[in-house]
Amino acid sequence: MHKTSGRWRFGLALSLLTVLLWGILPIALTVTLQVLDVYTVIWFRFLVSFVLLAVYLKVRGKLPTLAQLRSSSWQLLAIATIFLATNYILFLQGLALTSPANAEVLIQFASLLLGLGGLVFFQERYQLRQWIGVSVLILGFVLFFHEQLTNLITAHGKYLLGSGLIVLGAAAWAVYALAQKQLLQSLSSPTIMLIIYGGCTLFFTPFATVKTIVSMNFFHLVILIFCGLNTLIAYGAFAESLEHWEASRISAVLAIAPIVTLISVWFVSIIAFHLITPERLTFMGIVGAVLVVSGSVTIALSGE
Repeated sequence: MHKTSGRWRFGLALSLLTVLLWGILPIALTVTLQVLDVYTVIWFRFLVSFVLLAVYLKVRGKLPTLAQLRSSSWQLLAIATIFLATNYILFLQGLALTSPANAEVLIQFASLLLGLGGLVFFQERYQLRQWIGVSVLILGFVLFFHEQLTNLITAHGKYLLGSGLIVLGAAAWAVYALAQKQLLQSLSSPTIMLIIYGGCTLFFTPFATVKTIVSMNFFHLVILIFCGLNTLIAYGAFAESLEHWEASRISAVLAIAPIVTLISVWFVSIIAFHLITPERLTFMGIVGAVLVVSGSVTIALSGE
């Protein structure tokens, strides 16, 4: 099984960068889905990521060799590619049927499953303080998302369907992430992501409607390009963080992403209220946010 480098501070910094980018991504995707279909958005994101990463590796002379590729597990690469592609489809379909805040609530099952996978498959361990942090984190989520969870319980129709798709997408993402971590035994994280981006680009090419991108206005085109760059940087940072830090600790840091999303939604709704509907945050929600951050910090930093 893959062992981390021990550079946990670097892993923490990369995890926080991932949280920031994934936290604001649902807003950009919501705006993009106003003018593009799900498959074209996914295809464009993977294409941009693949091309830019290939150019970067070529310039640095680090494109993978045939010998490196032969020494890797193609079964694990296939699993990582298929399940990441599945995650993209299910998450975007669910986002189109619900809201950014709801999507960020439910996608946190991915972080939970990643943490459990780290404990089960990679023999990572939590100390007592970290299990206390888990309890604080869960309590914080219950308070922070009380209204969203209530809406979900009483929802029906498209909203409930979208929520179910997001939960399935979270499970698919956890499988991808665990496969990605194991692949680090034989390949570097940029090489792994290059292969995954290329495979996903080929997979979604038949379903993409390229002409709709050409006809987009400047604003939506900029947002779409941002989504592509967000994918490249966020997944690159996440993949590299797995090299240096335990998956169970990274998953705890990623749990902060919904708070970033709600803060971003609030900010965007003020400066551009026509783009997105603001989310209300009660006093209970603020207390929950503090508990989420506290629990996450406790899990991530205890024992370091």
